[in-house]
Amino acid sequence: MTGAIPSIALVGNPNAGKSSLFNALTGARQKIANYPGVTVERKAGHSSFADGRPISLIDLPGTYSLTPSSLDEAVTRDVILGQREGEKRPDALVVVVDAANLDNHLCFALELLALDLPTVIALNMVDLAERDGLTLDAARLSKELGVPVVPTVAVRKRGLTELLAAVDAAILAHPVRGAAAPAEANDESLHARARTLARAAILQETPVRRWTQRVDNIVLHPVAGLVILLALMFIMFQAVYAAAEAPADFLEGGIGVIQQWVVATFPDNFLRGLVVEGLLAGVGAVVVFLPQILILFLFILLLEASGYMTRAAFLMDGLMGKVGLSGRGFIPLLSSFACAVPGIMATRAIPDEKDRLTTILIAPLMTCSARLPVYALIIAAFIPNQTVGGSPVGLQGLVLFGLYLSGIVGALLVAVVLRRTVAKGAAAGFMMEMPRYQMPRLRDIAIGLWQRAWIFLRRAGTIIAMTTVVLWLLLTFPQAPEGESQVEYSIAGRIASGLEVVVKPIGFNHDIALALIPAMAAREVAVSAMATANAIDAGDDEEAMAQSLGDRLQGKWSIATALAFLAWFVFAPQCISTIAITRRETNGWKWPMFMVGYLFALAYAAAGITYWTAVAFGLG
Repeated sequence: MTGAIPSIALVGNPNAGKSSLFNALTGARQKIANYPGVTVERKAGHSSFADGRPISLIDLPGTYSLTPSSLDEAVTRDVILGQREGEKRPDALVVVVDAANLDNHLCFALELLALDLPTVIALNMVDLAERDGLTLDAARLSKELGVPVVPTVAVRKRGLTELLAAVDAAILAHPVRGAAAPAEANDESLHARARTLARAAILQETPVRRWTQRVDNIVLHPVAGLVILLALMFIMFQAVYAAAEAPADFLEGGIGVIQQWVVATFPDNFLRGLVVEGLLAGVGAVVVFLPQILILFLFILLLEASGYMTRAAFLMDGLMGKVGLSGRGFIPLLSSFACAVPGIMATRAIPDEKDRLTTILIAPLMTCSARLPVYALIIAAFIPNQTVGGSPVGLQGLVLFGLYLSGIVGALLVAVVLRRTVAKGAAAGFMMEMPRYQMPRLRDIAIGLWQRAWIFLRRAGTIIAMTTVVLWLLLTFPQAPEGESQVEYSIAGRIASGLEVVVKPIGFNHDIALALIPAMAAREVAVSAMATANAIDAGDDEEAMAQSLGDRLQGKWSIATALAFLAWFVFAPQCISTIAITRRETNGWKWPMFMVGYLFALAYAAAGITYWTAVAFGLG
């Protein structure tokens, strides 16, 4: 060593507590800037050994290996190897590992040890590991690795003196001899070695941790795990109908009572028509599906809070890799089941541009919650409420499960095509931490459900209400002569008649043509549009008004048309908000227009094939 100030790099997996350790060692003596030429954050600070000698500390971006899959990870690799211009190679490494996730974190540590740099392992968060019933033998691990291993609790500044002393000794005993290139790492052998070391370091482990590992062996199994995931999804969609029927009927009945009261109380004028036929019929037809949406999100929130959802992401990573997607895309696609807008925004975490573009383009194929009212209406109206073959499996829930599954399968097939054509590129894998299994907190679940209910009701009271009012006006004017249909004579009806020519070959009628255009504002508006049109047709006929929208559709549509309509909504482009956010995230109109075009083509083909097949089986 010369008289230069030693440079020490803190490196490790994300979520190992590396930044907390850096902050504990440097305090306020740090500065943050970007590495030259890139937007990757560079954190550097100063500390000192016990005798007062100064040292320079660098907090490198978290990474899982020396084979980078993002700009952050490339910077970490280049700094460690001394290949970054203007940045000297560190004199020593402090590898920060999470004591509770040794088998994962030691994989990267083994890669780093092969570089032949002075290295110390900071066995961080040992307090949390002990709280979870895991006691580790740092001395045994040190012997196996051949480098010092120091237990630390960064947030409480425990073990910092011992850590710096170990770094000082490591530098003196093992000065840097040159920039050795990393050896070719065999992932399987690294993981096997890491698991062996982790098991050897365990002094005591509670039954709870062993139970967690046994459960993971099942739910993360490539075959059994996938079966469990599909079974959970299947149960979820069965519950959407089985548990929501009573509250949905209650809401529908309540809205009907309000409509009858308004008709009986107020004179027949423009305002009454707007309230009864527009707002109550249109918005009310959407609000009645709130129970189904809440049940769906109750399952999703329970799976997230229990720790299972991350494991589902792990399972899907392998499948997504086969179609050219990264596992990093799972979370954005999962978010798209709620709404494609936040899902598309979440793709910013995907480093590869082609991978990110593909994920954006297939996000609308994930069945968002806005489609559920459409599915629920048509399934309840045309699919018998009965079990399958005498089993407890409901036919309606089975059809809903099939629609969601069709969207997922369709997205994967589209991804294959995109990755081989307009978004050609190799798939990149990723690592993830498995959270502990835990009982969901009732308060957190309740807050999540309230937020989802508020979002849905706010949407019903704004976008859907405004669109419904505009549609009602277009359906009301001009007034039809005596004996003619008001819906068909109106402005909206005439527009629908023009569109009907295009969609008639795939089995769509005037009702559907009328619903398709306003549905571009929000998917649920398709339901409110049909409800408003049927309310205008019913007029003051109390018997017709008392009928549910589903009952009215049964007398006007064939089963083939209903099935084609469902198939259309699996693939049809989403709302204007989705198109707008796609334009913002791709910096132009090229990809949003491409997305709208291919989705319309898919929807038309799917609806047509479904209709023609159903007619061939005598369902037309």
